[in-house]
This record gives sequence, C-alpha cells and structure tokens, in this order.
Amino acid sequence: MASNRVAVVTGAGKGIGKAVATALLKEGWNTVFCGRSKHALDEAIRDAGKTDAKALAIVCDVTRPDQVDDMFETITEAFGRVDLLFNNAGMGYKASTIDEIPVEAWNEVVSVNLTGTFLCSRAAFAAMRRQEPMGGRIVNNGSVSAHAPRPGSVPYTATKHAITGLTKTLALDGRPFDIACGQIDIGNALTEMAVPMSVGVQQANGSIAAEAVMDVARVAEAVVYMASLPLDANVLFMTVMATKMPYVGRG
Repeated sequence: MASNRVAVVTGAGKGIGKAVATALLKEGWNTVFCGRSKHALDEAIRDAGKTDAKALAIVCDVTRPDQVDDMFETITEAFGRVDLLFNNAGMGYKASTIDEIPVEAWNEVVSVNLTGTFLCSRAAFAAMRRQEPMGGRIVNNGSVSAHAPRPGSVPYTATKHAITGLTKTLALDGRPFDIACGQIDIGNALTEMAVPMSVGVQQANGSIAAEAVMDVARVAEAVVYMASLPLDANVLFMTVMATKMPYVGRG
C-alpha cells in the first residue's frame, strides 16, 4: 500500500543499501535511491519491480556538501518531506597496519564514512525539523566494527566508532524536534563486499578462517522494522549478525 512516507537510502546501488531501499519501496515508502552511479541506481530500481510507492534515483557524492544539499532540495521538491534517512554509504581499505596506510586512504575513508554521514544527517535534520508535521528518523549503518575491530582496519574501525558517537548525539539533539536516531550494527551480511569472509579472512590470532554469513535480506527486514516505529519509540542500537560468526566471546 502506498503512503506519503519518504525514505532516503545512501549507497543504494548495491549490497546492503540496495536491499534496504528495495524493502522500503515494497513496504510502501516513496524511496530515494542515492549513489554515485546512475546506471547502478537505475538497475536497482528496475530489479525492485513494480510497486505502488515511487522510486527516485539521485546521483550524489555524499562527501560533497553542495551535492548533498542539492539532493535534499530535490527530494523535498519531489515529495514534500523526508521521513527517513538510512546512512549506508561507506568504504574500507585493504587490511594494513597503521604504518602501511597512506594518509590519502585515511582521508578518503573518513570522508565517505564519517563526513558523508554528517552531511546527509545535517541536511535531513534540517528538513525534518522544519516540515509539517515535524520529525523523522535517521538510521546509521554502524557495523559490528563500531564495537570490535578486525585486524588491520584502522580507518574503517575508527570511523564506525565515530558513527556511534554521532548516533547518540543526534538521538539527544533530535528530541525537541521529534527526530529519532538509531544505529544498526551489521555482521557478515552476504554482499559482494562480504564474499571473502565466506572463503577465509584473517582472525585476531593470525589464522585464516572462513566465517558464517547471513542473507542480506535479514538486514533489510531489520531496518524496515526500525523505520516502522512511531516517533515516540526508537531502536537506539540493534546488532544483526550471522549467528555463528566469530564475534561474541572469544571467537
């Protein structure tokens, strides 16, 4: 059933973003698929199939303040409001100790994962506090790396820990404006990025081991649940992970 609810998903051309944007669309959310590749976004919308809700592809580099502001202006012109932002766009760097990581690589990961989330949240927050009725929800993709690192993951892990601080602060600052903010921490959802985990990746003890993975649809279902709550309730943190992945306890 179509509704007037409007969702924005960054990094929606593939992987987790595509799965979440598609699920929201099928649940009746008018959904903006945001990413850097128009071809990938159009393909994601085609793959979603026919729905009652509307899909809109917007090419945007989330590290560019001008492009982010233009995107949210386009969204409000097209739909009149913003009810949900899923900050999903992100990137990592090959496993390396800190002395092997170029400064340029650090800056790029921080720019996409942290500054991109800041810029999109900033624009969404501004729209949500000024629209009628006021309010909305921001969900950040934190990753289990927001809690525990993999070996050689300084840039990615540092940004994901920072996302946790951003989530908590937005959850606090959004209260007067009926803006809820939560975080989903995802472990081993089977996307193109996670394929190596099912084959074999380095463990904390230096060994190489294959890890359990889960269907990315479980992530999409979780985000849809978080988004479905009334604004007087909030999932502040949710961890969705492959049950047998080496995370809980000592592995």
